[in-house]
Amino acid sequence: MARTSDAFIQKYTKMDIAQLKDPIIFVVDMINGFVKEGALHDEAISKTIQPICDLLDKEVGRAIFVADAHPPKTREFLSYPSHCVIGTRESEVVEELYPYVHELFHKNSTNTFTSVDFQQFLKERMPMYQDIVICGCCSDICIMQFALCLNAWLNEHNETKKRVIIPMDCIDTYHIDDVHDAVEWNEFSIRNMEANGIQVVAGFKGENC
Repeated sequence: MARTSDAFIQKYTKMDIAQLKDPIIFVVDMINGFVKEGALHDEAISKTIQPICDLLDKEVGRAIFVADAHPPKTREFLSYPSHCVIGTRESEVVEELYPYVHELFHKNSTNTFTSVDFQQFLKERMPMYQDIVICGCCSDICIMQFALCLNAWLNEHNETKKRVIIPMDCIDTYHIDDVHDAVEWNEFSIRNMEANGIQVVAGFKGENC
């Protein structure tokens, strides 16, 4: 669950899962290097694992996992500490979610939209889906960048029937005292996405939800 103030989260309601239409679910960066170990991890993000499992257990649509997989020397390390290097445990999906991984995209930046794997998906498979659900971390970086770029692409191509949907119980960001406040950045990113036409819900309800 995205860490926010109580007053903030009370403004949001759950969506009936039956309202999803031809959905595709992206699970972004739920990997060891952001959840369990390494310079950029925050173990509190692990609280999103069970809600993501609960969603995937409903089998409402295909799920695609996305994972950072950086070469040992990469431009992103000028901005962030070395993390999630190709072939290391950090770049692997967390154990609890691994049984759900049937398709995995890799990326060498914070933004899934720019990855080679996703660009191929966009050209070849996007017409198959209507609702795009995005889960994972981090809310204000990888999730927000992906959601905003994808939504802008949908606007550019006048894809009026497609929706980008963010369930708050399936996202979070990291917290570092006096550096990066999880509550502040979660609330900012959620407001920003919502202001740009992305649908934010508390989570999903319905049969077995």
